[in-house]
Amino acid sequence: MQNATPTLVIRGGTVATAARTLLADVAIAGGQIVAIGPDLPAATSEIDATGRYVLPGGVDSHCHIEQVSGAGLMNADTWESATRSAAFGGTTTVVSFAAQHPGKRIRDVVTDYAGLAARGALVDHAFHIIVADISGENLSHDIPHLIGQGHRSLKIFTTYDKVRLEDHAILDVHATARQHGALVCFHAENDGLIRHMTARLLAEGKTAPMHHAASHPRLAEIEALERMCRFSGFTGQPIMLFHISTREGAEIVRRARAAGLKVSAETCPHYLFMTQDILDKPEMAGAAFMCSPPQRSPDDQAALWQALATGDLQIVSSDHAPYRMDQSGKFANGAEAPFNRIANGMPGLETRLPLMFNAMVSEGRIGIEAFVRLTATAPAEIFGLTAKGRIEVGADADIAIWNPATRRTFGANDLHDNAGYNPFEGFSVTGWPETVLSRGDVIVDNGAVLGEPGRGRHVPMACSDAMRPSGPAVSRT
Repeated sequence: MQNATPTLVIRGGTVATAARTLLADVAIAGGQIVAIGPDLPAATSEIDATGRYVLPGGVDSHCHIEQVSGAGLMNADTWESATRSAAFGGTTTVVSFAAQHPGKRIRDVVTDYAGLAARGALVDHAFHIIVADISGENLSHDIPHLIGQGHRSLKIFTTYDKVRLEDHAILDVHATARQHGALVCFHAENDGLIRHMTARLLAEGKTAPMHHAASHPRLAEIEALERMCRFSGFTGQPIMLFHISTREGAEIVRRARAAGLKVSAETCPHYLFMTQDILDKPEMAGAAFMCSPPQRSPDDQAALWQALATGDLQIVSSDHAPYRMDQSGKFANGAEAPFNRIANGMPGLETRLPLMFNAMVSEGRIGIEAFVRLTATAPAEIFGLTAKGRIEVGADADIAIWNPATRRTFGANDLHDNAGYNPFEGFSVTGWPETVLSRGDVIVDNGAVLGEPGRGRHVPMACSDAMRPSGPAVSRT
């Protein structure tokens, strides 16, 4: 493909990768990047990127799209609406969840979910498989077969009725993942602590959304993260820890990695830009910001930023989990439902990159190469999406062209998903993706969507270094 005649050249922009920044043209043919350098020959089509950043399209490795929750509630987004929103925000690859519920065959769950994505997705995609039931042939047959097809990410909950796995089942999943080459990802919170605090708060009449934070104490995250790291050391199985929200959580990850464990971890913009006081709103308005784990303190924010700067946390994902602020979503159990009966999650696919670009590039925190690494290159590498998340010859031409001078203030309902609100209303950002390409096709240009639903392709995960055990289990005695 490197010798193909270019059909498109992006000319005169500042190309940034996870390692360097340079003034260069980028030539594209057959959906791939075929040349990078100054003064490339003319092509049939050209885009003038003078004064712009030419960046890899974002890879959002934690998105809940057209998914039924453990409580049986369908979230607000279809594959079409979610990936449209992703594209407007500069994201060109999403990793969403094929969610098994107890009693369902995992193979059927993935088949059905792949059908939804094939019909609706505007951008390329891969799946995590939520494992909630390992009975029958789910563990012995379905999971190994699906891993062999490139579904190499398994997601486990340590809390929530219906979807959580007990410790013995978690260890069984570890063994299968280790044998076949997959990553085991965790929503890690201690179920007993959450149940205990929820019961106490409700008994005291503390039912408003503001009490959600107290129902998920920081110790619930700390204990479960520590336990999952110890399990990883015991089995030798690599793991990914989702949505780290606390200073102690980041430190647990740092210690595990320093000890040689294959532990990767992420955080999310709502932990970097919000604190738990955002839940304290009049009436039920705080429900819009409820997520699990909840937002924490300014001190936790500082620790998370430091962990991103030092590499202790490798990814910033959105944890996009949209529910409308009505009876179809947040208030499916009534307009005055107690906090434990309100759907958790908020939209984030479209806001993730502008928020991070503003903080990391426009405001000078960490820098452009780190922005590319945390939001595109690292998630692609960890999850084995080998042609994604980078600008280099042979990679897919997934590119976002950013105007670093564009300034926007988020409105109440200005996103392109189906959530009906923007949780970052009032936040101002400098820097915006004006033109977005997926495999060389312009899918968003100056506020207009050009991509068609169903054009997105499923991308099999290769067995990445983050998925390979570094050696035998640390301890079995």
